[in-house]
Amino acid sequence: MGNHENIYDKIKEFLGTMTGNVAILEQKIDADVQFEYNQMAEQEMDICNPASILEVKDNLNNTAFSIDYKKKYLVQLAKIGTLESYHILENYLSQPDEELKEWATLAFQENKMFLESSLLDENQILISTGLGGKGMKLRYFTVLQTLTGRVFSNYEKKLVKSELMFRLKNSQGELESVHFNRELCRILSVIPMQIPIQPLFDKVIGECNLYGNFIDQECLITNVKILTDKQIRNLMVHKKQ
Repeated sequence: MGNHENIYDKIKEFLGTMTGNVAILEQKIDADVQFEYNQMAEQEMDICNPASILEVKDNLNNTAFSIDYKKKYLVQLAKIGTLESYHILENYLSQPDEELKEWATLAFQENKMFLESSLLDENQILISTGLGGKGMKLRYFTVLQTLTGRVFSNYEKKLVKSELMFRLKNSQGELESVHFNRELCRILSVIPMQIPIQPLFDKVIGECNLYGNFIDQECLITNVKILTDKQIRNLMVHKKQ
């Protein structure tokens, strides 16, 4: 999906005439974990005997069982989508195996989605990204850089931050953090799904450049993960090649 589009419209297009409530997973979940979870979830679509799965719930807290076993078991619990499986996942999530915290979060949210769909007789759609979200807003990591690679001046820092706050507020978004390091400006924000992302930051850059043309038009935007400065510089170089 291009940054000039918005996620909400793409969801409606995907669902067609189907109706449902959309929710955003607020927690940050590693993209690789999400991919692995979804692959396993596809393999466990049909649970033939839910009772037999619920009977062995104590296995989750038994160190004799492997992480791989627990991953599959958590997915199976999620697919059952009952109050009993919900409470089993809820209890486990309160004190999970450290390496399964994100996996258990996905299982819990999927179970909750199935349960709500059943109880409300209405489809529930869960959006999950690497950086999570807040309410009906998605979290984005954005990087601006100076046009010539020089360090941002104090005046330029104030201007960029002021313009970010103004544009995000007008879009019902929030500026969570902004940090400058030499030629880079690292931004963390939450923005409503229906707002096209690229045009928003294009406006920030365009307005700031009226006062000195100091920001590169090329910016980096992702909702997958927060990048290190080294990763950012490598990506910026490749974008210009």
